[in-house]
Amino acid sequence: MQVDFVQFMKSGNSGEVGILENIPNINYLCPGKHPFILSRGPEIVHYEHAENALAYSLEAIERGTHLLICDEILNTIIFDLLQKEQLLELMEGCKKKVELVMTGSDAPPEFIRLADYATEFVQKKHPYYSGAKARMGIEY
Repeated sequence: MQVDFVQFMKSGNSGEVGILENIPNINYLCPGKHPFILSRGPEIVHYEHAENALAYSLEAIERGTHLLICDEILNTIIFDLLQKEQLLELMEGCKKKVELVMTGSDAPPEFIRLADYATEFVQKKHPYYSGAKARMGIEY
């Protein structure tokens, strides 16, 4: 199968990148730097990153990818980087021809209704909250 893996809220240096870039049939894209969104809100770089990732995702559908993984795309709605309607159009564009995986938090009810699968991964414990620092290959 042809797989396209697109990172929407990362800078291309997270733990999975090295693996993804070396697996045949996986096209990996991170459209560039994506600094943390601070309390003052998103900056131009965040909007550009989301728009470029979405454009690539739509192109992957047109190219005939079999599996499209949009990593952290749901969080683009939380930060108003993309609109719900844009993601609904992406979902509709994949119906009956592309398996679509969208990760992130707080999927809107209309997304869940349209989806074939919906999973909620709930954190119960994390070493960070006990004072541990982020670990290379695990948290980043």
